[in-house]
Amino acid sequence: MEYEFEGKTTEEALENASRELALQPEELNFDILEPGSAGIFGLVGGKKAKIKVTLEKPEETNNENGIQLAREALEKILELIPVETTVNAEQTDGKIALSIEGDKSGLLIGRRGKTLDALQYIVNKIVNKALDKKTYVVVDSENYRKRREESLTQLALKMGDKAKKIKKPVSTNLMNPHDRRIVHLTLQEDIDLDTKSRGDGLLKKVVIIPKK
Repeated sequence: MEYEFEGKTTEEALENASRELALQPEELNFDILEPGSAGIFGLVGGKKAKIKVTLEKPEETNNENGIQLAREALEKILELIPVETTVNAEQTDGKIALSIEGDKSGLLIGRRGKTLDALQYIVNKIVNKALDKKTYVVVDSENYRKRREESLTQLALKMGDKAKKIKKPVSTNLMNPHDRRIVHLTLQEDIDLDTKSRGDGLLKKVVIIPKK
């Protein structure tokens, strides 16, 4: 966004910009369009000074800061782990997506993604403490989350078929909220089935119930 301001001198034009935009003069990125002149004896033929102030859109600045902060936070954590990795970051669907490359052993994923979830939790805490705007960061490694989603989708369909065949409810193993959501969404369009989460605490089972 660009704004133009005038004054008798460049300093006055800058003061006018500072007042109108509610920013300190040192915070302004500006170009001098007209330096201004006093004219003959300071009375005749004088020209006003004119400046152009350029402001970044706040949303874009916030997003860029969030992406950089999230990447740096994850990179610092990974420096403590003996795995040679790189981190890619992008803004997608309103989230900051961090993708770790180089973890061929699966060390950073852990059993059923528990290590990955822990990394994601820590990075979210760091980013949201530093930024004014609520931000959600997703951390993935070697495309694990997509592969996990595909696996859970197939599991949900298979267990749904079993429930309809035996005409009795069937239950998944204990799952975190993210995995349970995938099961619920996979089966929500099946008019012959209901799904419910059952259990206490963060980890719960999904019960798949055939309709009579």
